[in-house]
Amino acid sequence: MGKGFYKVPVAVNEPVKTYAPGSAERAAVAKTYTQMYNTIIDVPMYINGKDVATQDTATMSPPHDHKHILGTYHRAEKKHIQEAIATALEARKMWSQMPWEQRAAIFLRAAELIAGPYRARINAATMLAQSKTIHQAEIDASCELIDFLRFNVQYMTQMYAEQPASTSDVWNRLEYRPLEGFIYAITPFNFTAIAANLPASAAMMGNVVVWKPSDSQIFSAKIVLDVFKEAGVPPGVIQMVMGDPEMITDTVLDSPDFSGLHFTGSTFIFKELWKKIGLNIHNYKTYPRIVGETGGKDFIVAHKSSNPQQVATAITRGAFEFQGQKCSAASRVYVSKSIWAATEKHLKAQMETFKIGSPGDMSNYITAVIHEGSFDKLAGFIDQAKKDSNAEIIAGGGYDKSKGYFIEPTVIKTNDPKYTTMCTELFGPVVTVYVFEDDAWEETLHLVDQTSEYALTGAVFSEDRYALEVGVKILENAAGNFYINDKPTGAVVGQQPFGGARASGTNDKAGSKLNLYRWCSPRMVKETFVTPTDYKYPFLG
Repeated sequence: MGKGFYKVPVAVNEPVKTYAPGSAERAAVAKTYTQMYNTIIDVPMYINGKDVATQDTATMSPPHDHKHILGTYHRAEKKHIQEAIATALEARKMWSQMPWEQRAAIFLRAAELIAGPYRARINAATMLAQSKTIHQAEIDASCELIDFLRFNVQYMTQMYAEQPASTSDVWNRLEYRPLEGFIYAITPFNFTAIAANLPASAAMMGNVVVWKPSDSQIFSAKIVLDVFKEAGVPPGVIQMVMGDPEMITDTVLDSPDFSGLHFTGSTFIFKELWKKIGLNIHNYKTYPRIVGETGGKDFIVAHKSSNPQQVATAITRGAFEFQGQKCSAASRVYVSKSIWAATEKHLKAQMETFKIGSPGDMSNYITAVIHEGSFDKLAGFIDQAKKDSNAEIIAGGGYDKSKGYFIEPTVIKTNDPKYTTMCTELFGPVVTVYVFEDDAWEETLHLVDQTSEYALTGAVFSEDRYALEVGVKILENAAGNFYINDKPTGAVVGQQPFGGARASGTNDKAGSKLNLYRWCSPRMVKETFVTPTDYKYPFLG
């Protein structure tokens, strides 16, 4: 078989299509959206290259039209999870030994399939399953996923090229082995790209994966699976299972071959998983890798020198895009007193132009939250703010779930910096503002740092470089992704590796080499060309 030091195509970020009225891409998505809406589908599990159906099924509905049925999906019994583990381990025998360029080719092909023939399908599915606008679906399900696949391949080759120094008589080399066992990937509802990347990144490094997508994202997860199949991911390498999360997790974590967790979801669940892994640690063949990105209580802090219109736009984009259902979404805002009036004016003016409704109408900026549980939680916080004397709703505050789970974008103003909605993760289109005295800049920065257990994203606005430098320093540990004069969302693969610390996760930076390092176990190989024959060193005479 031919050999070479292969160079992969240089990774470039996928251009975001505009979907402007009258554009071909807009027409293609609209047509696909309508077709998918009017077609009932069945989503079985995928184990060892076969579709697996059960008698236990659940329905899928659009959050913006929750009485409409998109289809059903099949839920696992314990035996199915055991089968997924066993056949994944069998698949590992060949997959882990496959030349890296062959693995690279599969995922590069997947990127091109999404960029081309699957683009309208994966975007429309994301609009239906997660109520994303076409713009949010495009930057997530298409562009970010394409970027993950392309850049991960490039990062993998860079890693493999990182080798220790050698001498004329000793050749030192590092082999980047996949982990010995299987990976468990648990993915969230809010990003199709994350749902695909968590299993794909580990698989690309030669691992096999048992993948449990969110119940609220299975409709678009099916498209991801279709892409992986067509791209050539072999049977058993990525197994997709659905069902009772506790049963699935307990079955997975009981296996001595469990070797890693790739997780995005809630902080509480991640901590519980970590605890279960710890309790089972004596049963595992290797110490499992634990990689997680969890919640956030992300901030915007605006100095008195800030541009009020820029601050207002950072709020309307950072807090309300995708209904605030991003772990990076702005949720608490601190504004200097002297610029608050102007900021509030611009904020309200922008919010008055918001259109709310189904993503099928591509003129809408706001759609529905993901499910009734989220709706009820957010409505409860809004109702409480209406009652509390130390809080005031200055914009929005309405909600309606008669057809879809619609929460009106809402701004709460409080005079208490530790008010509930300044501290609690809401995961919806509700943002809380605290106005601070102009001369309390440093005090407020310390307040921002100490208010939340999270440390995912945050933004500081200032036209005063001295004040800005103070903000950067004091908030050093408050955010894993820190933004200067910009909203705290929108990390781009290859440009801003994403992840946070504290209760926000392990900060292993998805979209970078840092994440891929977690899915390999290097072996150091030292080869001596002329082997010594006498034990005596020179000092012995």
